[in-house]
Amino acid sequence: MSIDVLIAALGVVLQPQVLMVVLLASLYGLFIGAIPGLSATMATALLIPLTFYMDPVPAIAAIVATTAMAITAGDIPGVLLRIPGTPASAAYVEEAYALNLKGKAQLALGIGIAFSAAGGLVGALVLLFSAPILARAALNFSSFEFFWMALLGLLTSALVSTNAPARGLFSLSLGLLISTVGLDVTSGQPRFTFGVIDLYGGVSFIPTMIGMFAFAELLRGLSAAGTVPPVPERQKFWSNPFAGVGKAFRAYPWSFVRGSSLGASIGALPGVGGDLAAWIAYGMSKRFSKTPEKFGTGHEEGLIEASSSNNAGLSSAWVPALVFGIPGDAVTAIAIGVLFMKGLNPGPQLFVDNPTMLTAVILTFGLANLFLFPIGFLAIKGARYVLAVPRGLIVPAILVFCVVGAFAINNTVFDVGVMLAAGLAAYLMESNRFPIAPVILGLVLGPILERNFIMSMQIADGNLLGFFSRPVAAGLGVVVCAVILVPLIRSLLRTFSGAPKQAPDTPNSN
Repeated sequence: MSIDVLIAALGVVLQPQVLMVVLLASLYGLFIGAIPGLSATMATALLIPLTFYMDPVPAIAAIVATTAMAITAGDIPGVLLRIPGTPASAAYVEEAYALNLKGKAQLALGIGIAFSAAGGLVGALVLLFSAPILARAALNFSSFEFFWMALLGLLTSALVSTNAPARGLFSLSLGLLISTVGLDVTSGQPRFTFGVIDLYGGVSFIPTMIGMFAFAELLRGLSAAGTVPPVPERQKFWSNPFAGVGKAFRAYPWSFVRGSSLGASIGALPGVGGDLAAWIAYGMSKRFSKTPEKFGTGHEEGLIEASSSNNAGLSSAWVPALVFGIPGDAVTAIAIGVLFMKGLNPGPQLFVDNPTMLTAVILTFGLANLFLFPIGFLAIKGARYVLAVPRGLIVPAILVFCVVGAFAINNTVFDVGVMLAAGLAAYLMESNRFPIAPVILGLVLGPILERNFIMSMQIADGNLLGFFSRPVAAGLGVVVCAVILVPLIRSLLRTFSGAPKQAPDTPNSN
C-alpha cells in the first residue's frame, strides 16, 4: 500500500460527513446493543434502508460503527443484570456479573469497553496490511479456487454454528436451495418461481435478512409480558468506568495479546465471524491460566481475553469479504450486499480498480473503535436510561423499520411478504435449535458457488479432477475434503470402538 493511497484515504475518512455518520451510527449501535435480545446483526439489517442514500464509504462506515458499538454495548446488561446483550457477550456474562456482585461493576464495564476497542484496533491493522497482500495473490485465482473458497466458507459456518453439525448442514442446505430460485445462471430459464414474476430475480437478500434477524426477534417473545428486566438503581460506579483497567492490563498483558490475536485469526476464516472468537478466547484463557479456579468468580483475566477477541474478530471478518467476496459473518454478508448496490463488486480486482476508496473503508474500522472510548464512557453513565425505554415503544418501532426496510428494496409488497415469511421460518428454526447464520450465508454464497462450479466444469470438460489441477486449488480442495471427512471418520471410529455417542445438541447450543 503506497503512502499516496493512504493519505488520500485519510482525506476521505476525515470528512465531516463520514465523521458524523460514524458518531450517529455509534449512538444507534449503543442503543441496540444495550437492549437484551437485540443483536448487532439486527441493528445492521435495520440500517440498510438509510444506506441507499449514502456514498459507499459513509454507508460501510455506518455498518462498521453500528456493529462495533452494539457488540461492545452488549456488555452493559450482562454486567448489570446477567443478561448478555449480544451472542459474543454471552461467552463471559457470568464472569462479568460476578465482578458486579463483588462491587467491581465499573471495572467489568471498563474492561469490556477498553479492551474491545483495543482489540478492534488490532483487527483493523490486520485488515489494513493483510487485505492488499491477499488481494494481489487472489488476482491469480481462477474459478477453481473461488469455488473451493466459497465451499470452505459454507462448510465452516455450518459446522461451527451449533453443537450438532447435522442441524447446521440442514440450515446451509435451506439457504442454498433458496439461492437457486430465479433465472438459471447459464440457460436463463426460470427455476422454482412457480409463475411468480417477482421471483424471477431470485429471493431478495435484504428482506430475508431483516426477517430472520429482526422480525424473528419480535416473534421470539420480545413483546411478551415479563421479558424485559427491571431498571437498575442509580449506581455511583458510573462516575469512573475506566478505573482499574490499567492495573488489570499490567497484571494480565498476555491475555490481551492472546485474545486479540486469536480473534483476528478466527474472524478471518470465511463463514466463521467474530462471535465464536469470544467463546474460544474465554475457554483458552481458562486453560492457560495459572489460576483457573478463579474463573466464574469475577476474574479479570478471562474478561480481558474474551473482550479483546470481540472486535478483533469483527474487523478481521472483513478480510475474506473484501478480498474474496465471501462474507466472514452475517454482518459482512449485509455489507457485501450494500457494496453490490453501490456498484462495487467485492473481490481482488476492487483493490486494483479503486484502492483509495477501499483503504478508506478499512480506515473506518480504526475510527469506529477509537469512538468506542468516549461513547463507551457515556454509554455506561446512561445505561439505566437505555434499559428503561418502554417495551411498548421499542417493539412497534422495530416492526415499522422491518416493513419499511423490506419494502424499500424493490418498492414491492411482495418483499414485505418475504420478510414476514423469513421471520416466521427463523422463529420456527431457532425454536428447534437450528442455526440461522448458515441460511443467510447459503443465500449469499449460493450463486457464487454455482457460477464458479459451472465455469470450472466447462474449463475442465466435465472432469472433476480438474478442481485439483492447480496447486492452490488442490490445497483448498484437500482442506475442504478434510473438513467433510474428519467428522465422519471420527463418528465411524466411535461407532466401531463401542464408545458412547455424544449428545447431538444441548439446550444452550444457540
